[in-house]
Amino acid sequence: MVTPLFDLTGQVALVIGAGAGGLGAEGAEALSRHGATVAIADLATRKDDVEATAAALRGADEVVSTHEVDVTDEASVAALFEQVLEIHGRIDVVANCAGVMLRREYDQTSLAEFERVVRVNMTGCWLVARQAGIAMTRNEPRLDGSRGRIVNLTTVYAERVGPVPESAYYASKAGVVNVTRALASELGPEGITVNCLAPGVFYPTKMTAALADQPDRLEWFAQRTMLGRLGDPAADFTGPLLFLASPASSYVTGQVLYVDGGWSAW
Repeated sequence: MVTPLFDLTGQVALVIGAGAGGLGAEGAEALSRHGATVAIADLATRKDDVEATAAALRGADEVVSTHEVDVTDEASVAALFEQVLEIHGRIDVVANCAGVMLRREYDQTSLAEFERVVRVNMTGCWLVARQAGIAMTRNEPRLDGSRGRIVNLTTVYAERVGPVPESAYYASKAGVVNVTRALASELGPEGITVNCLAPGVFYPTKMTAALADQPDRLEWFAQRTMLGRLGDPAADFTGPLLFLASPASSYVTGQVLYVDGGWSAW
């Protein structure tokens, strides 16, 4: 039974970066399971992955629509929101899980590569959140005064760095945190909350699949946590996302929720 605090019945949730094999797909499934009508989007090159996510949801008799988007393209983001609004009539929740990682030493990283990571992770976050804010301000407020909830994905490395050389990734994800805080300040009076989820190392996902041939590093990551294990995409990510997307977090905004097994507390 879904308690009212986590009930998303009648709400429309847009999940970006929802191709199968990623945290976004797990999030879409959780939001759908708790009553939301879900729209999922990803790059055109990930069309098959998006359809796989949609097929799983439709197999569970859930309502879902699929879309293509490039979060670095302003017109593409605007078109996505127009499509979702045309199909579903409103948008109540946006979970932006789109992101890229570049594991490369600083002196081997080109300016173009650095700028691409920042453009996808940070600028893309801002473009999506901006469009979400515009759409949500048109919603009629609910009984608690809320008009919508935006959840951005950062990382445990938002305010620290790790042993892997990826300066572009670290910089971009730190930017996501302050973009979130800034927009939370601007959108708060409109009844829209804006928060961040900061996962630690979740395995396996498409982003962490490359670590399969590095068991020593996986073990290092696991032992770096207080719980002594890596995050399970299905079991450990969906609850925190649901919290920030639901009425349960109606008085929470501008925050970073670390989902990292205690990594950031050490």
